[in-house]
Amino acid sequence: MLKTRFAIAAAALLALCAPASAQLLPPPAKPAAPKATATKATAPSPRAASCHNGQSFDRFLADVKSQAVAAGVSQRTISEASPYLIYDQGIVNRDRGQRVFGQLFTEFAGRMAAAYRMQNGQQHIKQHAAAFARAEKEYGVPPAVIAAFWGLESDFGVNMGNLPTLKSLVSLAYDCRRSEMFVNETIAALKIIDRGDLTPDEMIGSWAGELGQTQFLPVHYVNYAVDYDGDGRRDLLRSEDDVIGSTANYIANGLKWRRGEPWLEEIKVPQNLPWDQTDLSVQLPRSKWAQFGVTYPDGRPLPNDNLAASVLLPMGRNGPAFMAYANFAAYTEWNNSLIYSTTAGYLASRIAGAAPMRKPAGQVAQLPFNELKQLQQLLVQAGFNVGKVDGVLGQQSRAAVKAMQIKYGLPADSWPTAELLARMRGGTAQAQPASAVR
Repeated sequence: MLKTRFAIAAAALLALCAPASAQLLPPPAKPAAPKATATKATAPSPRAASCHNGQSFDRFLADVKSQAVAAGVSQRTISEASPYLIYDQGIVNRDRGQRVFGQLFTEFAGRMAAAYRMQNGQQHIKQHAAAFARAEKEYGVPPAVIAAFWGLESDFGVNMGNLPTLKSLVSLAYDCRRSEMFVNETIAALKIIDRGDLTPDEMIGSWAGELGQTQFLPVHYVNYAVDYDGDGRRDLLRSEDDVIGSTANYIANGLKWRRGEPWLEEIKVPQNLPWDQTDLSVQLPRSKWAQFGVTYPDGRPLPNDNLAASVLLPMGRNGPAFMAYANFAAYTEWNNSLIYSTTAGYLASRIAGAAPMRKPAGQVAQLPFNELKQLQQLLVQAGFNVGKVDGVLGQQSRAAVKAMQIKYGLPADSWPTAELLARMRGGTAQAQPASAVR
């Protein structure tokens, strides 16, 4: 639900790569809750406490509880939750050992936006027509947009995770990577219990602490969950109406959705497009893109209007091409992995009735993992911040690739190629002005 979700979405997405038959299964049985008499914390890693001045986990947890009380959480809730607030080094290991979103977009979208998931989304919109209509009227978010996130995050409630949320949150809070963030998430989870939405034993979700059918982190659960079925609880695990209304509320008010505007459309780009303009940071009127020769996939012209849009090339100039509008920012804010956000937007368009995207004319070459990692290392040596050097093409890496493509006079489509890697290994090419890159 936020930019750090690039780092914590892997487990849920891997679980969703299931066949269509998985859609027909009931939600998995909830695992037994831990008992107060049997909760002995796993010995924390000494390294985990380095950012807490060597503070033990028990002492750290006491401080978190004090912060929760100061934030308004009752002592009753602290007592109810305490048996679940235990450290698990395995959760921390999973967080540190991720490698996500390293596939080609067409491969990832082919699985995650498969036809059965599109059809299931359409069926859910019909099944819950009243709630979807209400959400669109109140929040301005189209049913297809809600349904796409719902399908991607949990296959409509089938795969919500099976781990105790409080244990995951407090373990990640004690770890030093994102301690402050997960302390806040732990306190938010306690607030969810305090206001009666869920009990501690009901808090079962992903290993990263996300809850419910659209995988809300607890802070977003507290801020955006709504009681859409009128039963007095905001239950994002079991109430489909609450899921629909809450997801719409978050997209509209948390992610600033623009009512009545599009989000993502497939397009066809000419070979002489100014590739350096193809970036989410570049917004031009559709009339300007039309002048450049951009059309819809079937050759129909774009509207000759001033609606601002960006051209998005998730696999470079030889792969699929999309027109990304202002509302696409909601997708990159939900999850800043470009491969995830583009897939989510594409799935929403399919649920809304768009045709399947065209297959690339030829195979799009992808650098092997080791070479992509080497390219990132060379980009760092050249002075760029690419985030983690992990062999995964994130948005920082794409921006650095584009800058080097401009320097070397290559088509600046943000897609790493063997030619760019060879140029950077040699380091002898002369820089060319951006105007020369086409």
